[in-house]
Amino acid sequence: MPVLGMGTSASPLEGSDETKTAILQAIEIGHRHFDTATLYLTEEPLGEAISEALSRGLIRSRDELFITSKLWCSDAHGDLVLPALKKSLRNLQLEYLDLYLIHWPVSSRSGTYEFPINKGDLLPMDFKSVWEAMQECQDLGLTKSIGVSNFSCKKLSDILAFAKIPPAVNQVEINPLWQQKKLREFCEAKGIVLTAYAPLGTRGTIWGSNRVMENEVLREIATAKGKSVAQVCSYSFLDIKHLYSYNYIWMDEHTCTRTQDHRTEFMDFKNRCASGGRLSKGSVWC
Repeated sequence: MPVLGMGTSASPLEGSDETKTAILQAIEIGHRHFDTATLYLTEEPLGEAISEALSRGLIRSRDELFITSKLWCSDAHGDLVLPALKKSLRNLQLEYLDLYLIHWPVSSRSGTYEFPINKGDLLPMDFKSVWEAMQECQDLGLTKSIGVSNFSCKKLSDILAFAKIPPAVNQVEINPLWQQKKLREFCEAKGIVLTAYAPLGTRGTIWGSNRVMENEVLREIATAKGKSVAQVCSYSFLDIKHLYSYNYIWMDEHTCTRTQDHRTEFMDFKNRCASGGRLSKGSVWC
């Protein structure tokens, strides 16, 4: 799994043309890991971008890409998992996924695709039947690996208690202000890879804030290094000691143009950045 991935979620949702263009630009500069979901409404533009990338020779085969999608809560019922995955594959114009995740550890009334979910539609998830269906998807070759998203240590333990195929990945929010130390240690002990979404914070979402991008320590480091706060966050995440100690995958969103720009400069900054430990072992790290 490529360490740096591109997420295709946007709040509010972007049109298909904008998403497709952003994905093609990412492929052109070397991205090979893309994350989508039924809820995002970006499976179709991602599939179109992959098809165009193949026709233009930007990639030689689909196998060069790592594609992740997610099971939405209204499909998180034992009998709906396989049909949901097959629908995602049709949207993506693919024969298989590299990774299929349970989006949230909760189910909702079938047939509805909305966020936030109406409280009256929320249902407790039957983890056993849903995970057994996820395992069937992998057994059938429709996805190479299966995993979860937004799962706590407790909910992971519940699945691990009966799983024949353990979750390969847990995708959660991780950034310099929310380092998820307990969950990191749990996943490391269980051999579960953590994928970090919202590494720059959750600004622009209906639930988030701009705390990461406005953090004074991050800003001071960025100014001293002549880089952006986004680039400082990138380096803090991909620092070798974190990458190899904690099995992280870094998932960036496609919605910020300057984020596209800083990807191409990242390796140069990585070789020159040194924060003197100002962001370690506290609420932020580098």
